Amino acid sequence: MTEALFLMGGLGVVIGIILAAASKIFYVYVDPQILEVEDVLPGANCGGCGLPGCSSNAEAIVAGKATPNSCVAAGEDVAEAIAAIMGVSIEAKEPDIALPGCTYGVQDADVKFIYDGLNDCRAAALLNGGMKVCSIGCLGLGSCVRACQFGALAMGDKGLPVVNEEKCTGCGACEKACPKNIINLSSVTRRIMREYTTDNCTTPCQRACPAGIDICEYIRQIGLGDYHKAVLVIKERNPFPTVIGRICPRPCEDMCRRHFVDEPVAINFLKRFAADYEKEIGERVLPYKAPSTGRKVAVIGGGIEGLSTAFFAARLGHALTVFEASPHLGGLLRSAIAKERLPAEMLDWDIDGVLEMGVEARTEQALGKDFTIDSLLTQDYDAVFLAAGGWDSRLARGKSGEIDDIIPGTFLLLDFLNADQETTCKSDVVIVGGGKLGADAAVNCKKKGASDVTFLLREAPDASALNDEDLSRCEAEGIKIIYNAAISHIFGISDELTEIEITDSETGSKSTIQAKTLILASGRYPELVFTRPEAEAESGESEDAAPLTDHWVGTPSYKKPDYDNEKGLLAKGDALSDYSAAIKAIGGGRRAAASLHQIMYAIDMALPCNVLTLNTVIQNVDDVESVETQARLIMPISSPQELAQAKELEKGFSPEMAKAEADRCLQCGLICYEHSETVTIEDKMPVAA
Repeated sequence: MTEALFLMGGLGVVIGIILAAASKIFYVYVDPQILEVEDVLPGANCGGCGLPGCSSNAEAIVAGKATPNSCVAAGEDVAEAIAAIMGVSIEAKEPDIALPGCTYGVQDADVKFIYDGLNDCRAAALLNGGMKVCSIGCLGLGSCVRACQFGALAMGDKGLPVVNEEKCTGCGACEKACPKNIINLSSVTRRIMREYTTDNCTTPCQRACPAGIDICEYIRQIGLGDYHKAVLVIKERNPFPTVIGRICPRPCEDMCRRHFVDEPVAINFLKRFAADYEKEIGERVLPYKAPSTGRKVAVIGGGIEGLSTAFFAARLGHALTVFEASPHLGGLLRSAIAKERLPAEMLDWDIDGVLEMGVEARTEQALGKDFTIDSLLTQDYDAVFLAAGGWDSRLARGKSGEIDDIIPGTFLLLDFLNADQETTCKSDVVIVGGGKLGADAAVNCKKKGASDVTFLLREAPDASALNDEDLSRCEAEGIKIIYNAAISHIFGISDELTEIEITDSETGSKSTIQAKTLILASGRYPELVFTRPEAEAESGESEDAAPLTDHWVGTPSYKKPDYDNEKGLLAKGDALSDYSAAIKAIGGGRRAAASLHQIMYAIDMALPCNVLTLNTVIQNVDDVESVETQARLIMPISSPQELAQAKELEKGFSPEMAKAEADRCLQCGLICYEHSETVTIEDKMPVAA
């Protein structure tokens, strides 16, 4: 008996030692912050956050991969409690909604393969890409519907998923289940921030539009008689539909697939029809806005680019103020276009629509005279965007003989050559571009007493426009020439420029040089976003170092997708004078608003690797079949007598004309389009009595 007790006791001791050792060897550390966050979560494990359960969501929140308000089953009190644990502030959450992105279901599209027995999209996608000829089309097997845990999805009559927005929580389960990226989470912010990629089902007209308007959809809504929805679709990407409907150069119509049959759809006339409907009923159609972020943004310049930037930034939830030097908003649109093409009341109507989005306008406020970039940042503006326009805008304001003091220490080359160079040639002069004229300016600066002059050229030495004589002059004056140089940031303190950051366009390496005077060989100041830099703690100091309240940094907007590989200021594709078309300025304004948002939130501005450009090779068609010819409707023109009273050259479409022209649209997808009903000779024969 005694031996048995000793044996059992000894065995217990041995097991205890083994377990103690195992606990040391196999110990798994759990972050107490994760446990604290998990305790606050409701424990529903519903999956509404898009993760397997509350434990996973807690880990994602602590890792910074999910927000404190990511739990759809909890209220604001839970989000605030989690934010307190994380030591962060919480902003209003904009709801995400699943959005299908395909035009035709399987039964309406050409069938490539039929896989009997398969009922899962992911399995079908593994077999030669799925059933449809279209490489990105919806397979229609309903995997997204089965993945939704909230009953927010169903397969519709067309074989495409239909979303119940009231039930959708934006969890993303459907997005993860779709192998073709057909259904994605969507929100106001996502739609403004995104550039189209090769994963999107885009149409030829949409790809050609500088603003990226969903043209097929607004034409479809006009055909259905829902003009209100048509205006909403247009304003997703264009805050000036009444204006653009009158003056757009219509690159979209050049790409319309009806070219293969007869004539393109009158896309722009239909845009004007929808916009005129809004004006005629006198009820403003306002697009959706994200919840307020509590951030203030200033836009300098009340032309179409500046107003477009303000419009999109306001829709992102920011508080916007536009500063305009002249008495009226509108820029060149107000002064450079014939009144019979664009009456002032039409321009004012669209401008008022921008202001009704919550944008404040301050006219007769000139940068450099009534305020400075630094003073705006001091007034608690989180960011300032410069859209001051170019020489054309200055001529329109009657300021051609004056030198704008816009960016501290920064001049346009043309202004510099006409100015008192002794006052502008301070120490640390940097001249960007200009070829031989830039070299002349560099030499003049040196002769006027500038102690240090640097000449930046975007080109490599063998591609430079400088000849041997220019190089010899620069060398004799001690001017430093840097090739393959692109300015990626400028820096200043209060109202002075201090230095610039240069990116080598070949290697990507970055460096900074001192600069008190910057001279740019362009017809306008570059589009820059000005912010306060984040304070960095000096060595040996507390991490809570005082913010750099008098410092500022200027960052360029991201490039349009066609020139995404270009770097820095004055790059290929940048607007170097004024935009050649208002619709292009609108596209630039949306990109500026997206850049503002990304810079304020420290979001990487790099575009996706599969971003869509005009040169991207994608699926398309070079012919259409089974489409009957139908003549394009001509816009009615006012007679001289009518023009004297109506004051507008083009009359616009009637509802009947708009319906007939909208019905001409083939409602294209990537490669799909609507076929006309086939009419045979037998169908046309009279029926025997």
